Amino acid sequence: MFDFIFKRTTDQAADQQAAVATSEQGAAAAASASRREEQAQRAAALAGDEAAAVELILHSEFAGVRLAAAEHVQSQACLEQVLQAMRNTDRRVAKLMQGRLDAIRYRLAEQHKAQACLDQAQRLLQDEKLTPNQVADLDRQWQVTAAVPELAEPFAGARAALAARLEAQVNLQRSIIDAMAALRQLPAAGLAPEEAQQALERHAAAQAEYQQAPEHNALPKHMLSDFAQVLEHSRAALAAASQRPAAAPEAAPAAESPAVAPAAAAAAPAARAPKKPAAPKETDKKFLETLDAMEAALEQGLLHAAADHDKWLKEHKTRLTPAQTDRLNHVRAELKRLGDWARWGGNVSREELVKAVEELPALGLAMSELAKKVGSMRERWKSLDAVSGHAPKSLWERFDSACTAAYAPAAAHFKQLADERHANAAKAQALIDETRNLAASAASEGADLKNVAAAGQRLRQVWGRLGTIDRKEKRKLDQAFDKALGLMLAPLSEQRKIESAKRELLIAEAEQMQASERHTLDNLRRLQERWQEQAKALPLERKIEQALWQRFRAACDAIFAKRKESAHAADHERKAHLHAREALCNELETATFSGDDKAQLAAIAKILRDTAAAWHAAGGVPRASEARITQRYQAAVAKVQGQADAIKRRAGAAQANALRDKLRLCQALESAIGTSADGAAIDGADWQARWSALPPLATEYERALQGRFNAALGALDKVDEQRRSAYAEQLERNRAKLLDEVLRLEIVAGVDSGAEFARERLKMQVEVLQSSLKSGQKPQSAGSAYLQLCAMPALADDRTASRIEQLFRRIGAAERA
Repeated sequence: MFDFIFKRTTDQAADQQAAVATSEQGAAAAASASRREEQAQRAAALAGDEAAAVELILHSEFAGVRLAAAEHVQSQACLEQVLQAMRNTDRRVAKLMQGRLDAIRYRLAEQHKAQACLDQAQRLLQDEKLTPNQVADLDRQWQVTAAVPELAEPFAGARAALAARLEAQVNLQRSIIDAMAALRQLPAAGLAPEEAQQALERHAAAQAEYQQAPEHNALPKHMLSDFAQVLEHSRAALAAASQRPAAAPEAAPAAESPAVAPAAAAAAPAARAPKKPAAPKETDKKFLETLDAMEAALEQGLLHAAADHDKWLKEHKTRLTPAQTDRLNHVRAELKRLGDWARWGGNVSREELVKAVEELPALGLAMSELAKKVGSMRERWKSLDAVSGHAPKSLWERFDSACTAAYAPAAAHFKQLADERHANAAKAQALIDETRNLAASAASEGADLKNVAAAGQRLRQVWGRLGTIDRKEKRKLDQAFDKALGLMLAPLSEQRKIESAKRELLIAEAEQMQASERHTLDNLRRLQERWQEQAKALPLERKIEQALWQRFRAACDAIFAKRKESAHAADHERKAHLHAREALCNELETATFSGDDKAQLAAIAKILRDTAAAWHAAGGVPRASEARITQRYQAAVAKVQGQADAIKRRAGAAQANALRDKLRLCQALESAIGTSADGAAIDGADWQARWSALPPLATEYERALQGRFNAALGALDKVDEQRRSAYAEQLERNRAKLLDEVLRLEIVAGVDSGAEFARERLKMQVEVLQSSLKSGQKPQSAGSAYLQLCAMPALADDRTASRIEQLFRRIGAAERA
């Protein structure tokens, strides 16, 4: 008993909790719907308020509201804020924000490029050395920059100023070139001295103008100096031409004073030498030429060469004239004097050289520089031997020991380097042996090519880090290493050629892709995956791999750039389609119709048909606005269609009333014929007037009721009473048939016949079913049956008339629906 009570209490508590939860869920759903409606109204009322739009996006939990509010966000700061908040929350809003940010950044980048071109143009205007190449580069940069209207006019002005400067440079260069040509032709122009001098002065004045011209710094190198040189040459030529008629000045050789000759000989050996007399015929020509060379060597201070010439003269003695003997003695005395001075000066120089060598260890020079210093000291010592003769033995020994001591650190250093070179050569030979062994093992075992490539790269790196080797050995070792490495990498090289061809095919396939095709991105992604697989399977040489990758990447980037560009173009096109559809919606929303019902229905049908065709021809719209504009269009169409439906309902109601009135008029006329015995009591004109006052019906009903009414009017003929009686009898005979048809039509239309007709209705239903099963044809429709009922002339009581009107209401409502 207690268990039953506890279980029942528990069940009641659970039911109460479920009811509370259901109530809470309903309340939460209602609250959510209310918030959605309120936020949707706020989004619709934003009207370009970015701050309110951002606030609504950040705090709304409904994606549709966020997307509607995102349409009002346009500035870069707000776009970045919304993108940062919605990146992982709402992909549609994030994509919309990212697209607008990309468009803004593209415009800013193009504006920055245009501003850079304008700044460069301004800098070129301030540059004194403007060149056409700089202007051509500026034009190329401006051509690849998108149009920026606000900077186009300033750039055009700066570009015109640059063109003016280039034209001024060309004119200045042409003027200087023409002036130089005129100057070169001036001495031979045959002008009078005064005219030539005036022309020369004009060119000199023009030279000053050229040097002060604004574009003189942009002239080619040496043009102004060439002009000045041509000007001086022309001036000198004109001056020489003006002096030719004057007498040549007397040329009288001045004899040297005997007292001055020795002093002059001490100062300059060439000045002390007497003038050479003409050689007699019996004098050896070679001897005199050697004597002349000896004098020339003394004049140039080449004592060593002069001594060699004197030695030859001593070995080839010949008969000389007294003057020649004096000349030879004088030259030898001068050689002896200068040699004594040279030996004295050479010894002084040697002492200084020895002192400099002895000071070298204290300078702490680098080994290479120390070796160069010692070598240069020894070369200078040798040059002193050639100029001032051999040095004393003691001085030479002192110099040699000083050089040896100074060179000792360098010698040790170079010996160490030589040992290192020999050790490096041994390492190189060992590396060559290792390479040969690897080549043999790779050829015999068929090693993995990827491992071969890694081994080849390792061997190259080790070979590059070997260090210095003697040049002769280095050449031989390089050849041996290249040969061994080539043998080892031969299979790898062949396979790399195949892999390079595969990479080329991938590049060609990427270049042939059409950016506008639907599956391009998927195909491109598969190409990239294939590239990575091939690169991992067998890498190529670094330079080749890098070059091929750059080409493949350029092809991929080109496709992405085209798709991005086409995406921007598609966005603009979709926005244009959106504006067109908005115009269609506005046309439907503001459409008004006038005239009668038929004219209004025709106008409504035309505007709906034209708008639907224009709507489908407009193309796609931005996805964010698609639902909104479609809903607006459907609402506008529904509004216009509602007007048409209202007109149709009004016309249908009028037709229904007219049908009811005409049917009643026919029934009343037939009732009057059936109940009245005297035809004169019925006025046919009155009935015809009442019929004409009613509006026309649809064609089928108008034809059926008009025939029934005309038949009744025809029976009112006063002359033919028998006809009227026959028609009255027909009306009475059709009474039962009318009741059957009414009952049959009630069965077909599903209208209740009443309790008094229950038995007849059941019997009629069986007959209708059996007839339909036997004939196998589709039963007659309710509208056709009702039309036949309306056309049947028969007397009907009030109950039957009421049943006919009830059928009319049911069937007419079904037909209007």
